[in-house]
Amino acid sequence: MPNPHRTDLPPDLATVWLRVFLEVARHESFTVAARTLGWTQSAVSRQISSLEGALGGATLFDRLPRGVRLTEAGRVLVPYAETVTGALHGAARELAALCEAAGGRLRFGAFPTADAALVPHALGAFRTRRPGVRVSREEGLTPSLLDRLAGGRLDLAVVSTTGGAPLSGFRLSHLLDESLYVAVPAGHPLAGAGPVRLGQLADADWISGSPRPEGTLLDAALRQGFRPRIAHVVGEWTAKQGYVAAGLGVALVPALAAQAVRPDVVLLPVLDEGAPARAVYAATPRGRAPSPAVAAFVAALREAAGRIPRTSLPMA
Repeated sequence: MPNPHRTDLPPDLATVWLRVFLEVARHESFTVAARTLGWTQSAVSRQISSLEGALGGATLFDRLPRGVRLTEAGRVLVPYAETVTGALHGAARELAALCEAAGGRLRFGAFPTADAALVPHALGAFRTRRPGVRVSREEGLTPSLLDRLAGGRLDLAVVSTTGGAPLSGFRLSHLLDESLYVAVPAGHPLAGAGPVRLGQLADADWISGSPRPEGTLLDAALRQGFRPRIAHVVGEWTAKQGYVAAGLGVALVPALAAQAVRPDVVLLPVLDEGAPARAVYAATPRGRAPSPAVAAFVAALREAAGRIPRTSLPMA
């Protein structure tokens, strides 16, 4: 077993020694290596002498009348020197790419309706501009995304104010304020009525992702003074549309999902005088400098958010 207390190991090797060593080995000449490096011949000779000293006095080159030749010790060192300098060059390239946001990684998450239009548009633009970035994405509700962000498992999360999740511990980039719509079947009596107040649908059956309205989009109904009757709990947005189209109830739809509605479902803008619209943010951890890739993706999200319809409606 290696002894961790050994003191006869060589000292740390300066990587510049290895670089000079490889140049001399390649050209079999101190003079040519010096010319390649832009140094003097005496400076190259000193570097090789320092390397030989660090290796316990091993002779790396036979000094010939014309040039030099690797010794057995020099030939042993060559592949190790190439491995070390190659790894350092690779690290330098990767770090340079990271600083330019051309490389590196991006781990992000988003809540489900953000995946309907906002995230795909942003991700498409981001991949075109930064094809070298390794991207991984996951879907989840805002509280779980924030937990993963705080735990260092995500670099960025697209989150919303639905449910009142605590956002104060994060750096927030505002993307948009969403308007709400009610999805009704195409044959519904209100289908051509234009903007509605939720109170007009107080007696309707509702389709929601939760059996309780609290902490969901249906908080808006509670603010209108009625508790919606949730007839069907359906989590996935496409399935919700199917239930609406079949006449089994109505559902609230945020603006982020409005572009992905099937043709047998009609969206009615909601007049909600008593509360601000739902806000959507790109959240990153406080105290952690965002990488160039994160900053570039936030910019792409903002551009995509600018293409999301925002219905500004007068209060009837």
